[in-house]
Amino acid sequence: MILVDLSVSLQPDVHADPPTNQVEIEYRDHVQTAPGMVRRFPGLQVEDLPEGKAWAVEHLKLSTHNGTHMDAPWHYHPTMDNGQRAWTIDEVPLEWCMQPGVKLDLRHFEDGYVVTAKDLDAELNRIEHQLSPLEIVLINTRAGERYAQPGYLESGCGIGREATLHLTQQGIRVVGTDAWSWDAPFSYTARRFAETGDTSLIWEGHKAGLASCYFQMEKLHSLEKLPAHGFKVICFPIKISGASAGWTRVVACLEDALEP
Repeated sequence: MILVDLSVSLQPDVHADPPTNQVEIEYRDHVQTAPGMVRRFPGLQVEDLPEGKAWAVEHLKLSTHNGTHMDAPWHYHPTMDNGQRAWTIDEVPLEWCMQPGVKLDLRHFEDGYVVTAKDLDAELNRIEHQLSPLEIVLINTRAGERYAQPGYLESGCGIGREATLHLTQQGIRVVGTDAWSWDAPFSYTARRFAETGDTSLIWEGHKAGLASCYFQMEKLHSLEKLPAHGFKVICFPIKISGASAGWTRVVACLEDALEP
């Protein structure tokens, strides 16, 4: 079995999030922590430790939406399924997080494009695949190869309300994208809103969760390495009580080796 890591590393100072939502990591090495260790054991001296070294530890300041993560319906709105209380990330059904995967290659759409149901069906027809309930649908956009580079936040197409509901109506409950957001980049939506005054354009893919429950993953990576189907996705999010999202190590499992 071949395992493909579809996650990005949590790193400080990379072009992966807005400046107000950057990851901060304090790294403390084995020498820096030695005084703290000896204080826990009266009579112990630093020189008594192997090479005078203790443990390595890191302290992080971050959002649940940093790095590769899974959004819960609670992130989109307080309700889901037309009035039910929205689930938080600790309530995701675990069986939804380990299912056959399908990759839709939408890299031909320009940055900011809003994908429709017709676009999804066209790609499914191209790869000769019919969706089955609970399959995990991964969207490969132009943003995937721009991760951590300037302009990443403005890259990739987004999935609109119509397209999102088109997936959930077929029993899809977990989806993912290699872009910063399931929706089109905010700058493109802002221009459309300014031109039309149409408030329904704002975060329309996410807000589809009001009508139909689904969980979405963002900031996936290496989707271009995957075949269109014939693999399994494993994507268990960290269990954070009452949270809107959870960091997720997403892995694709393939039975056959990848093509060179």
